[in-house]
Formats: sequence, structure tokens, C-alpha cells
Amino acid sequence: MEINDRLCKVFRNVFQDDSIEIEPGMTADDIEGWDSLSHVNLIIAVEIEFGIEFTQAEIRSFENIGALLTAIKSKVG
Repeated sequence: MEINDRLCKVFRNVFQDDSIEIEPGMTADDIEGWDSLSHVNLIIAVEIEFGIEFTQAEIRSFENIGALLTAIKSKVG
């Protein structure tokens, strides 16, 4: 399964919405229920799914899903 597909699965699980389709330019404003608490849950779920850890600076730098994808790809290899 590709990184994009795995990340989409994480979003669907965290936000309990099987209809979510992620795009690189999407932000929290584009997904219903994406608030500060769900953001923490999302980051934890991503770290678990991919077996990686983000620094606080990395997390603060995520301006959109594309930035998150780039960070995941750089850590996964």
C-alpha cells in the first residue's frame, strides 16, 4: 500500500469518515471535525502507522497535507 493510501486510511480512522479523500493542498479547514484535539490524535495515529516520530518543530511546520506527506516520506525512506 502506498504512503498516500496509508495516510488516507489514517485520516478516515481518526475522523471516522470513510468518504475522506485527501489531497496535498488540503488543510484542517477542508475536513470536518479537524480541530486541535483531533490534530493531536491524527499526528499520533500517523506516527504509529508509519513507525516514525515527529519533532515539535516539524509538527508546527505542517501547513497542509502535502507537507505532512513530505515529512512522512523523508522519514520512511
